[in-house]
Amino acid sequence: MSKLADTTVAVIGGGPAGLFAAERLRAAGLAVNLYEAKGSPGRKFLIAGKGGLNLTHSDPRPLFDSRYRERQAEIASWLDGFDAQALRHWAQGLGVETYVGSSGRVFPVDRKAAPLLRGWVRRLKEQGVRLHVQHRWLGWNPDGSLRMATADGEIAVHADATVLAMGGGSWPELGSDGSWMEVLQARGIDTAPLQSANCGFDIAWTPHFSSRHAGAPLKPVVAHWRDLHGQPQSLQGECVVSTYGIEGSLIYALAADLRETLNRDGAVTLSLDLVPGRDEARLLADLSRSRKGRSFGEHLRRAAGLDAVKAGLLFEVLGKDAGNDLAAVARTLKQLPLPLLRPRPMAETISTAGGVRLQALDAGLMLKAQPGVFCAGEMLDWEAPTGGYLLTACYASGLRAAEGVVRWLQGSAT
Repeated sequence: MSKLADTTVAVIGGGPAGLFAAERLRAAGLAVNLYEAKGSPGRKFLIAGKGGLNLTHSDPRPLFDSRYRERQAEIASWLDGFDAQALRHWAQGLGVETYVGSSGRVFPVDRKAAPLLRGWVRRLKEQGVRLHVQHRWLGWNPDGSLRMATADGEIAVHADATVLAMGGGSWPELGSDGSWMEVLQARGIDTAPLQSANCGFDIAWTPHFSSRHAGAPLKPVVAHWRDLHGQPQSLQGECVVSTYGIEGSLIYALAADLRETLNRDGAVTLSLDLVPGRDEARLLADLSRSRKGRSFGEHLRRAAGLDAVKAGLLFEVLGKDAGNDLAAVARTLKQLPLPLLRPRPMAETISTAGGVRLQALDAGLMLKAQPGVFCAGEMLDWEAPTGGYLLTACYASGLRAAEGVVRWLQGSAT
């Protein structure tokens, strides 16, 4: 092995994990080539920021760590090296000031992703990171070099170490199509199947309900469900009725429990409290007041404050004669059951679960079965709800992998 200053690292994937790994590797004095399959880096980052770039979250630790569920201990160790405050400070170094929104989420002041990404890529180039677009990684040649598909045909790339940061399986048109899974599995790398995360779920709506209410927001509501240990859980938030079922931030927050229960049991029911401000007894008393000749739908609006979509949900569950049993109406409005059929396909979800199992990696995120190859970002087997947690862990894993590369190269060079 040549001296550390003369070594070259290939970073494959131009999302936040790959870009941040490249930045830290270059800061350590290494020659860095970053390869991106698409025509420009950070495409998913840009799309995610269209409604306002949610960079991180203001949750204190260890509450922040708990968002990573079964992987919280491992990801907490990454966050020890680069946490939410460090990410805000890093953005400030690019001239991007941030603020904490009312939900605790952290955004750039202008709420835009494009200025941050442009400034970041420009700085990386100025620092000497060599960016190669339209280079798709295909695996390894027999001599250990990297196979790259380019517009001019396949080429071989030689590197002293490699960081894989190719994302999961969501939004494949933006580059993260999960095609790397087969390549790694063929090498004996332990992986967990990719699955939808932060996703909506299918429900067998009647055509009448779906045609009338698709796109309507449900707010505020309280979701009730049981976690994987059978413990009752509840969370207030907002969601949206869709043509296929239900989606939105509240549903995304529960998606892992709902998906895993479906995987285990083949069925899961989500219950919604459509009137969180009133208990069942008060609701029944309100509904028992005289209708004064009004339709039952109008009575629901006046007596219980139900809008059209909430009333529609009630009729969807109890039928058109729901008004004949007010006790059942009150009970259902507080615990409206929604049997979920399946998660939405990975291609349309915000993120995915599954990927390279953390047990297949050492503490520096190097593949135990492939020395000199490191993994970072969403291609690792972890998940988190929306709210900035995904992005923060991607940055933190990029740093952890970069540090692992440096230590490994130093050890190899001695």
